[in-house]
Amino acid sequence: MKITDILSQGQPTLSFEVFPPKTEDKYDSVEKAAAEIAKLHPAFMSVTYGAGGGTSKYTVDIASALHHEYHVTALAHLTCVSSTKEKVRQVLGELKDAGIENVLALRGDIPPDAPDKREYNYASELIREIKETGDFCIGAACYPEGHVESANKTIDMDYLKQKVEAGCDFVTTQMFFDNNILYNYLYRIREKGITVPVVAGIMPVTNVKQIIRSCQLSGTYLPTRFKAIVDRFGENPAAMKQAGIAYATEQIIDLIANGVNAIHVYSMNKPDVALKIKENLSEIL
Repeated sequence: MKITDILSQGQPTLSFEVFPPKTEDKYDSVEKAAAEIAKLHPAFMSVTYGAGGGTSKYTVDIASALHHEYHVTALAHLTCVSSTKEKVRQVLGELKDAGIENVLALRGDIPPDAPDKREYNYASELIREIKETGDFCIGAACYPEGHVESANKTIDMDYLKQKVEAGCDFVTTQMFFDNNILYNYLYRIREKGITVPVVAGIMPVTNVKQIIRSCQLSGTYLPTRFKAIVDRFGENPAAMKQAGIAYATEQIIDLIANGVNAIHVYSMNKPDVALKIKENLSEIL
């Protein structure tokens, strides 16, 4: 099923993200985690794509397993900045052969040794190519706080508009920890004439060091209430996990109460975290 068909039903949806292993010896453990999350019957599951396409085979394999073995709609990530057009066409062919209908088109991080002349520079270029390749439902990333590389939010909004005009069918947000940031962003993009569905990306924080580093790289704002939780429970992993799940649950409840129905959880291959959030929302979904 195409994700736009799922989102158009107007009901709250909960989806989860998994990421493939970097090496083959870790594949079984990742597939097991994906299978456990699939048992929760999410609206869909996304599968990330390794830098430079190094894990592209695993992305296709896991997405295919979700689709064929666990009967969960799969969204395969595809990055382009480190890829050639030939590689992108190859992966799209593999996804098509596997029956995967949904692709999240991303530029990806530019590696330090990247050449000045690349075959792709922007996600909009990849979106346009996917649109020409086949009948895929195409998603893209959006940044409520602005992309860290954008000079300002106006320019960032222009890039989002380019993605939509290239053929993007829906967008998924980068993680955020203050819902007011998203509400303001939704107002601004609608004013810009961007009307595609927006999926809210939520990160349950279970690893403080990892999230702080990630926020520093992405420029994500950490509200005072969230910082207090980290300060109080950050040195106690079990307590931090419980508090992080509770914080994410509160965010999701507030989003749904305010009409943001599509929720995507960056569950970091942790079935127990996905399960707890699903349980916390059992009567809401």
